[in-house]
Amino acid sequence: DEDDPGVGDDGDPGGESAWGEDEDDPGVSETMEIPEEVTVKVSAKMISVTGPRGTLTRNFKHLNLDFQLQEGGRRLKVDAWFGTRKTMAAIRTAISHVQNLITGVTKGFRYKMRFVYAHFPINASITAANRGIEIRNFLGEKKVRKVDMLDGVTILRSEKVKDEIVLDGNDIELVSRSAALINQKCHVKNKDIRKFLDGIYVSDKGAIKEE
Repeated sequence: DEDDPGVGDDGDPGGESAWGEDEDDPGVSETMEIPEEVTVKVSAKMISVTGPRGTLTRNFKHLNLDFQLQEGGRRLKVDAWFGTRKTMAAIRTAISHVQNLITGVTKGFRYKMRFVYAHFPINASITAANRGIEIRNFLGEKKVRKVDMLDGVTILRSEKVKDEIVLDGNDIELVSRSAALINQKCHVKNKDIRKFLDGIYVSDKGAIKEE
Protein backbone atom coordinates (compact mmCIF):
# COMPACT_ATOMS: atom_id res chain seq x y z
CA ASP A 1 0.00 0.00 0.00
CA GLU A 2 2.83 2.39 0.83
CA ASP A 3 4.22 1.98 -2.69
CA ASP A 4 0.83 2.78 -4.21
CA PRO A 5 1.36 5.94 -6.32
CA GLY A 6 -2.22 7.05 -5.62
CA VAL A 7 -1.51 7.51 -1.90
CA GLY A 8 1.61 9.50 -2.69
CA ASP A 9 -0.40 11.82 -5.01
CA ASP A 10 -3.03 12.41 -2.33
CA GLY A 11 -0.40 13.35 0.21
CA ASP A 12 1.47 15.59 -2.21
CA PRO A 13 1.64 19.10 -0.68
CA GLY A 14 1.92 20.50 -4.21
CA GLY A 15 -1.74 19.65 -4.79
CA GLU A 16 -2.79 21.71 -1.76
CA SER A 17 -0.91 24.81 -2.87
CA ALA A 18 -2.39 24.57 -6.36
CA TRP A 19 -5.87 24.43 -4.80
CA GLY A 20 -4.99 27.41 -2.62
CA GLU A 21 -3.92 29.44 -5.66
CA ASP A 22 -7.27 28.81 -7.34
CA GLU A 23 -9.14 29.85 -4.21
CA ASP A 24 -7.20 33.10 -3.86
CA ASP A 25 -7.55 33.94 -7.55
CA PRO A 26 -9.16 37.40 -7.58
CA GLY A 27 -10.85 36.73 -10.91
CA VAL A 28 -11.19 39.93 -12.92
CA SER A 29 -10.58 43.58 -12.06
CA GLU A 30 -10.62 46.94 -13.81
CA THR A 31 -9.52 50.39 -12.73
CA MET A 32 -10.54 53.90 -13.72
CA GLU A 33 -8.95 57.30 -13.24
CA ILE A 34 -10.73 59.92 -11.11
CA PRO A 35 -10.34 63.57 -12.20
CA GLU A 36 -8.67 66.12 -9.91
CA GLU A 37 -11.81 68.20 -9.23
CA VAL A 38 -13.84 65.13 -8.18
CA THR A 39 -13.92 63.35 -4.80
CA VAL A 40 -15.14 59.74 -4.63
CA LYS A 41 -16.16 57.96 -1.42
CA VAL A 42 -16.83 54.22 -1.16
CA SER A 43 -18.84 52.82 1.75
CA ALA A 44 -20.09 49.21 1.55
CA LYS A 45 -20.85 49.35 -2.20
CA MET A 46 -22.44 52.82 -1.86
CA ILE A 47 -20.46 55.18 -4.08
CA SER A 48 -20.70 58.92 -3.54
CA VAL A 49 -19.20 61.33 -6.09
CA THR A 50 -18.75 65.05 -5.31
CA GLY A 51 -17.77 67.68 -7.87
CA PRO A 52 -18.29 71.34 -8.79
CA ARG A 53 -22.00 70.78 -9.62
CA GLY A 54 -22.90 68.84 -6.45
CA THR A 55 -22.98 65.28 -5.09
CA LEU A 56 -24.44 62.09 -6.57
CA THR A 57 -24.74 58.71 -4.85
CA ARG A 58 -25.38 55.27 -6.32
CA ASN A 59 -26.02 51.90 -4.67
CA PHE A 60 -24.19 48.87 -6.12
CA LYS A 61 -25.24 46.36 -3.43
CA HIS A 62 -27.04 44.21 -5.99
CA LEU A 63 -23.72 43.47 -7.76
CA ASN A 64 -21.25 40.91 -6.44
CA LEU A 65 -18.29 43.27 -6.82
CA ASP A 66 -15.65 44.89 -4.58
CA PHE A 67 -14.84 48.61 -4.87
CA GLN A 68 -11.52 50.03 -3.64
CA LEU A 69 -9.98 53.49 -3.81
CA GLN A 70 -6.27 53.58 -4.66
CA GLU A 71 -3.52 56.19 -4.97
CA GLY A 72 -5.11 58.50 -2.41
CA GLY A 73 -8.53 58.46 -4.04
CA ARG A 74 -7.26 59.18 -7.57
CA ARG A 75 -8.11 55.71 -8.89
CA LEU A 76 -11.07 53.35 -8.40
CA LYS A 77 -10.55 49.59 -8.64
CA VAL A 78 -13.46 47.19 -9.22
CA ASP A 79 -12.92 43.48 -8.49
CA ALA A 80 -15.08 40.48 -9.37
CA TRP A 81 -14.09 37.37 -7.46
CA PHE A 82 -15.51 34.82 -9.86
CA GLY A 83 -14.80 35.76 -13.45
CA THR A 84 -17.96 34.49 -15.11
CA ARG A 85 -19.24 36.30 -18.17
CA LYS A 86 -21.97 37.99 -16.13
CA THR A 87 -19.62 39.35 -13.46
CA MET A 88 -17.16 40.53 -16.13
CA ALA A 89 -20.01 42.43 -17.80
CA ALA A 90 -21.05 43.81 -14.39
CA ILE A 91 -17.57 45.34 -13.87
CA ARG A 92 -17.83 47.29 -17.12
CA THR A 93 -21.39 48.34 -16.24
CA ALA A 94 -20.35 49.58 -12.78
CA ILE A 95 -17.47 51.61 -14.23
CA SER A 96 -19.80 53.16 -16.83
CA HIS A 97 -22.23 54.15 -14.05
CA VAL A 98 -19.45 55.77 -12.01
CA GLN A 99 -18.21 57.57 -15.14
CA ASN A 100 -21.74 58.96 -15.62
CA LEU A 101 -21.75 60.14 -11.99
CA ILE A 102 -18.41 61.92 -12.56
CA THR A 103 -19.67 63.54 -15.78
CA GLY A 104 -22.85 64.60 -13.96
CA VAL A 105 -21.05 66.43 -11.13
CA THR A 106 -18.51 68.07 -13.46
CA LYS A 107 -20.40 68.93 -16.68
CA GLY A 108 -24.02 67.83 -16.18
CA PHE A 109 -26.34 66.20 -18.72
CA ARG A 110 -28.57 67.88 -21.30
CA TYR A 111 -31.44 66.38 -23.30
CA LYS A 112 -33.02 68.38 -26.14
CA MET A 113 -36.56 67.62 -27.32
CA ARG A 114 -38.39 68.87 -30.43
CA PHE A 115 -42.11 69.37 -31.04
CA VAL A 116 -43.32 67.47 -34.11
CA TYR A 117 -46.71 68.33 -35.60
CA ALA A 118 -48.37 68.34 -39.03
CA HIS A 119 -51.38 70.61 -38.49
CA PHE A 120 -52.11 71.59 -34.88
CA PRO A 121 -49.15 73.48 -33.38
CA ILE A 122 -48.17 72.13 -29.96
CA ASN A 123 -48.17 74.89 -27.33
CA ALA A 124 -46.02 74.41 -24.24
CA SER A 125 -45.52 76.63 -21.22
CA ILE A 126 -42.84 76.13 -18.56
CA THR A 127 -44.25 76.15 -15.01
CA ALA A 128 -43.17 75.77 -11.38
CA ALA A 129 -39.94 77.79 -11.73
CA ASN A 130 -38.56 75.67 -14.60
CA ARG A 131 -39.55 72.42 -12.86
CA GLY A 132 -42.65 71.52 -14.93
CA ILE A 133 -44.31 71.83 -18.34
CA GLU A 134 -47.90 72.18 -19.55
CA ILE A 135 -48.65 70.95 -23.08
CA ARG A 136 -51.71 72.26 -24.95
CA ASN A 137 -53.33 71.80 -28.37
CA PHE A 138 -51.76 68.37 -28.99
CA LEU A 139 -53.68 67.09 -32.06
CA GLY A 140 -56.11 69.95 -31.40
CA GLU A 141 -57.24 68.45 -28.08
CA LYS A 142 -58.49 70.74 -25.32
CA LYS A 143 -56.83 68.57 -22.65
CA VAL A 144 -53.92 70.16 -20.76
CA ARG A 145 -51.07 67.70 -20.25
CA LYS A 146 -48.94 68.46 -17.18
CA VAL A 147 -45.54 66.89 -16.51
CA ASP A 148 -43.40 67.56 -13.42
CA MET A 149 -39.65 67.14 -13.73
CA LEU A 150 -37.91 64.64 -11.47
CA ASP A 151 -35.67 65.81 -8.63
CA GLY A 152 -32.82 68.08 -9.73
CA VAL A 153 -33.97 68.44 -13.37
CA THR A 154 -34.77 71.84 -14.91
CA ILE A 155 -36.59 72.54 -18.18
CA LEU A 156 -36.32 75.59 -20.46
CA ARG A 157 -37.56 76.73 -23.86
CA SER A 158 -34.69 76.93 -26.34
CA GLU A 159 -33.81 80.52 -27.22
CA LYS A 160 -32.23 79.75 -30.59
CA VAL A 161 -34.40 76.93 -31.97
CA LYS A 162 -38.16 77.08 -32.53
CA ASP A 163 -40.27 74.31 -30.95
CA GLU A 164 -37.42 72.97 -28.82
CA ILE A 165 -37.15 72.41 -25.07
CA VAL A 166 -33.98 71.70 -23.08
CA LEU A 167 -33.73 69.49 -19.97
CA ASP A 168 -30.67 69.88 -17.72
CA GLY A 169 -29.56 67.98 -14.63
CA ASN A 170 -26.71 66.14 -12.92
CA ASP A 171 -28.19 62.62 -12.77
CA ILE A 172 -28.42 61.08 -16.25
CA GLU A 173 -31.17 58.68 -15.14
CA LEU A 174 -33.42 61.45 -13.78
CA VAL A 175 -32.88 63.66 -16.85
CA SER A 176 -33.61 60.83 -19.30
CA ARG A 177 -36.66 59.66 -17.31
CA SER A 178 -38.03 63.22 -17.27
CA ALA A 179 -37.66 63.31 -21.07
CA ALA A 180 -39.45 59.95 -21.28
CA LEU A 181 -42.35 61.26 -19.16
CA ILE A 182 -42.83 64.18 -21.58
CA ASN A 183 -42.65 61.85 -24.58
CA GLN A 184 -45.19 59.44 -23.09
CA LYS A 185 -47.68 62.25 -22.41
CA CYS A 186 -47.90 62.90 -26.16
CA HIS A 187 -48.65 59.46 -27.56
CA VAL A 188 -51.20 59.34 -30.39
CA LYS A 189 -54.17 57.12 -29.49
CA ASN A 190 -56.60 55.31 -31.82
CA LYS A 191 -54.88 56.48 -35.01
CA ASP A 192 -52.29 55.09 -37.41
CA ILE A 193 -48.99 56.18 -35.81
CA ARG A 194 -47.22 55.77 -39.17
CA LYS A 195 -49.32 58.66 -40.46
CA PHE A 196 -49.84 60.70 -37.27
CA LEU A 197 -46.27 61.42 -36.19
CA ASP A 198 -47.17 64.26 -33.80
CA GLY A 199 -45.40 64.27 -30.46
CA ILE A 200 -42.40 65.55 -28.50
CA TYR A 201 -39.24 63.57 -29.23
CA VAL A 202 -35.64 63.57 -27.96
CA SER A 203 -33.47 65.12 -30.67
CA ASP A 204 -30.11 65.34 -28.90
CA LYS A 205 -28.54 64.13 -25.65
CA GLY A 206 -25.18 64.14 -23.90
CA ALA A 207 -23.01 66.13 -21.52
CA ILE A 208 -23.56 69.89 -21.36
CA LYS A 209 -21.13 71.55 -23.76
CA GLU A 210 -19.66 74.93 -22.93
CA GLU A 211 -20.86 77.38 -25.56
